[in-house]
Amino acid sequence: MTGIEEIKDLPLTQLDDDQFKAAFDDYMSGKGVREQSVVQGKVLSIGPDYVTVDINYKAEGIVSTHEFKNEEGELTISVGDTVDVYLGNTDSDEGVLSLSKEKADLMKAWEEISKAVERDEVVTGSIVARVKGGLSVNIGVKAFLPGSQVDLRPVKNLDKLIGQSYDFKIIKFNKKRGNIVLSRRVLLEQEREEKRAETVERLHEGSILTGVVKNITDYGAFIDLGGIDGLLHITDMSWGRINHPSEMFEVGQSVEIKVLKFDRDSQRVSLGYKQIRPDPWSDADFKYPVGAIVRGTVVSIPDYGAFIELEDGIEGLVHISEMTWNKRIKHPSKLVDVGDTIEAKVLGIDVENKRISLGMKQLEENPWDLVEQQYPVGSLIKGEVRNITDFGVFVAVDEGIDGLVHISDLSWSQRVRHPSEVYKKGDMVEARVLAIDKENERFSLGIKQLTDDPWYTIHSRYFLGHVVEGPVVHCADFGVFVEVEDGIEGLVHVSELNIEGEDWQDQYPIGKVLKAQVIHIDNHDRKISLSERGADEAVEGKPGDFMEAQSSSSARLGDVMGDLGRKLAEKEADDTV
Repeated sequence: MTGIEEIKDLPLTQLDDDQFKAAFDDYMSGKGVREQSVVQGKVLSIGPDYVTVDINYKAEGIVSTHEFKNEEGELTISVGDTVDVYLGNTDSDEGVLSLSKEKADLMKAWEEISKAVERDEVVTGSIVARVKGGLSVNIGVKAFLPGSQVDLRPVKNLDKLIGQSYDFKIIKFNKKRGNIVLSRRVLLEQEREEKRAETVERLHEGSILTGVVKNITDYGAFIDLGGIDGLLHITDMSWGRINHPSEMFEVGQSVEIKVLKFDRDSQRVSLGYKQIRPDPWSDADFKYPVGAIVRGTVVSIPDYGAFIELEDGIEGLVHISEMTWNKRIKHPSKLVDVGDTIEAKVLGIDVENKRISLGMKQLEENPWDLVEQQYPVGSLIKGEVRNITDFGVFVAVDEGIDGLVHISDLSWSQRVRHPSEVYKKGDMVEARVLAIDKENERFSLGIKQLTDDPWYTIHSRYFLGHVVEGPVVHCADFGVFVEVEDGIEGLVHVSELNIEGEDWQDQYPIGKVLKAQVIHIDNHDRKISLSERGADEAVEGKPGDFMEAQSSSSARLGDVMGDLGRKLAEKEADDTV
């Protein structure tokens, strides 16, 4: 065994295990006062700088007063108290021994820690500082707590733990080097396993438990049920609409939840929060019957309408077509904003699919209910061109009502290929009311109907044998069309043309003025048949020859109609094949 004399001049931190044990054994066995040992003494006096201690030696000892003060700077001893101090050596030129309470505490602390390691006991310590790779902990002596051993999960801000006291497990101990490594995580894992076993025993589908919110993500929240975590998905948090779980929960919050599913093999738990409350849709058909007027808050505005929250968990949709009678509204945001409180009428309810159809315009007077009285068929209206399409022009009739002038009703005479050739947005036009379809909300207008149809009186202006003159406006495989007057075109069949050569169409360019004789008039089908040959054969100024010309024209007309009939029959046969 190492003697005291061999170690008395060595610093305490350099003592090896045997040296340390020898000194401590001397202290514990009470073998009197020895150098490099812990001895007991009695406080004789307390001064501002030193405390005088009697250790039953030929000289008294002194200890620095600050060694007996706590963290608040208060003295922890009184005169007459018995204290343990460390005696370095007994040599003193001034007849006073130099003692240390801190070294005595240090020796005792190391011995207690050594015994705790042997017995696999837990030690308690206070975190005092942040150091590289972890934290410094005071357990009587300085020990190291690695960052990975602080908690079950990585701790981002270790500084917030400074000053906190916890229980620790010693996972590495080397007294010779003064090296102690602690772990708090080991204890937490043990605690979690114990709680997990208890929780699993009472965990089953349908059970109501209390847990603590451990973590929040975009898709849900993880709830600590006691050693085992369960997922509360965002869809199971509320019967209503929520955008993020943080709107309802926060980390550390205690919540009551229901177990929806538990897989004992994988230890996965699915939880529900809304399921412990009644489903508001269970009696929705009684609270929101068709035709009822309801009030709610706008919670969402997609392109096709607005969702209205009638109560927590129940929303209805007002489709854009049901928001206003004015069909010129292009987006619901033109009428409502998120957060607005509105009234609407229940148009339909589907409890099974959890859908309610609402209408806002149904609370207003339908302009179509009065439109027939205000604008009877045949009346004239004046309005602004709102829109132009391939098939016609829309004209503003009244608030929320547009009338359509179909392309075929723009002009009796003008061949219109597109309405934009005649009108543009913003033009003021006059039109006649042709028809009103209240059920389908259609209002038909006509512009050409402002004037008489020239075909109604065509017989008063043209007769068989009459020679007319006009420009070629169109050339087809079977003949050419000649403009007889504004709005009326006649067909000169190829058999009635004065053709020279095979490329006869080149002889009749658009715009060429042609004389032709009227050989047939059909005002019902709006057709006039003409003959260039008949015009050449007509005798001007000889009324007596008219019947002969008419007879000749009629014969040719029969030939023309026969040719047309044959061609139509051949075309129908080809289409059938």
